[in-house]
Amino acid sequence: MRIALASDHAAVALKASLAEWLRAAGHDVLDLGTDGPQSVDYPDYGFALAAALADGRADRGVALCGSGIGIAIAANRNPACRCATVSEPVSARLARSHNDANAIAIGARLVGEDMAKACVEAFLTSDFSGGRHQPRVDKLSPKDPA
Repeated sequence: MRIALASDHAAVALKASLAEWLRAAGHDVLDLGTDGPQSVDYPDYGFALAAALADGRADRGVALCGSGIGIAIAANRNPACRCATVSEPVSARLARSHNDANAIAIGARLVGEDMAKACVEAFLTSDFSGGRHQPRVDKLSPKDPA
C-alpha cells in the first residue's frame, strides 16, 4: 500500500518512527515532511497530504501534528480527503469501516508511539463496510451534477 505521511514540527519524531515501521512492514511511504524541529504551519502539510490522496500518489494518509486536530481540518478542506482524528484503535477502525476514511490524524502530544502504531495498524487493516454507510459517505463528497 502507498501511504502518505505528513507532519508539522510537533510530530516530526513520530512521523520518522511511523515511516520506518511502515517501510519495514512492506509499505511504500511518501514522506511529505516536515523533517526538522523548526516551526512550520500545519495547514501546508495537511493540504499536501490531501493532494497526494486526490491525485493518486497515495492510497491512504497519516497526518500528524501536536493534537491531530489542526492538520485534519486542513486535510479535510480537499473534498477528496476524509481524514478522521483518532487516538485509539477503535476509532481508527470505525473511521475506515463506517466513514471510508482515507486518512487519519494523530496528535503526537497526546498519543504515544505504540498507541499511534496501533491506530495506524487498525486503520490500514480495516475495510469500508459499505451498505447503510455508503449513502452517508456519498454526501461527504458530492459529485458534480453536471
